[in-house]
Amino acid sequence: MAGFFVDDPARRVDSHAPHVERGEVSTQTSAAEDVLPADMLAALDGFGTHLDSELGRSRHTVRAYLGDVLRLLTFARREGATTVADLDLSDLRGWLAAETAQGHARTTIARRAASARVFTAWAFRRGLMPGDPGDRLATPTSRRALPGVLKQAEAAALMDVATLAADDGDPIHQRDRLILELLYATGMRVGELVGLAVDDLDQGRRTVRVMGKGAKERTVPYTAPAQRALDVWLSVGRPRLLSPASGSALLLGARGGRLDPRTARAVVHSLLEHVPGAPNLGPHGLRHSAATHLLEGGADLRSVQEILGHASLATTQIYTHVSVERLRATYEQAHPRA
Repeated sequence: MAGFFVDDPARRVDSHAPHVERGEVSTQTSAAEDVLPADMLAALDGFGTHLDSELGRSRHTVRAYLGDVLRLLTFARREGATTVADLDLSDLRGWLAAETAQGHARTTIARRAASARVFTAWAFRRGLMPGDPGDRLATPTSRRALPGVLKQAEAAALMDVATLAADDGDPIHQRDRLILELLYATGMRVGELVGLAVDDLDQGRRTVRVMGKGAKERTVPYTAPAQRALDVWLSVGRPRLLSPASGSALLLGARGGRLDPRTARAVVHSLLEHVPGAPNLGPHGLRHSAATHLLEGGADLRSVQEILGHASLATTQIYTHVSVERLRATYEQAHPRA
């Protein structure tokens, strides 16, 4: 069975939209081979190919869906199923009940139910199942938590901290300043940020081409401070870190290779520690902050949806709730009769 579970950095390709690499070895896959019969293993592999090659889902999405379906098939096998065709609605419901009993969050259970429905629909279309039991599987409702965001003053203070650190001429500090400026200016995901190439930038128009989920491309504007950070990085910082491993990558690690997402996350957490009172947020917190501040500044919801690369406007609407909650908190603090 081709493994889809491990992201091996040594096998990565310098690409804007890396797909799941077939042939990767995984301890999860090895464990599955000890538990699941060949029919189920073949179905799991075919489903991974469908998600990756036919639907163009991201590496992380494929891994999450396959992990969910692996859990489902393992549960069904323990309940006596020997082929995918043996799966029925009671297996799906029993599996979700067992997952809930283990204390998983409602959002996790909802995602696993979605994974099961996508899998059974695919298996039915491929003739692996006589019917689609997932079509009758109810979706557990998930309460979407409001994302943590910085206040505008905290975001400004964070950028000041990064700028001050970069003034020492250290190329790592110059890169870190650009990381923060681009994340906050564009609202892009950390995976999108580290996947950028130098040629993705249009400095004349001050826009950047971003490859998002599902290999969907969008063009996002960035700010004048981000351009200043970019100028310093491209003229001073990046040339000092450049190596044969750099390729076209915009952001580089200390050894000259493409910047790792974990390093970008560590940079955000580390610099935020120097902003008094600021919440401990990572790159996604800067994405949330950028969206909230755009809406607070008068941007319309559709424009913010395009900037963030959300497929559905409903996903973007959560930021209107964030703004309302912040307004309510300010009101209750300020009004004498609140």
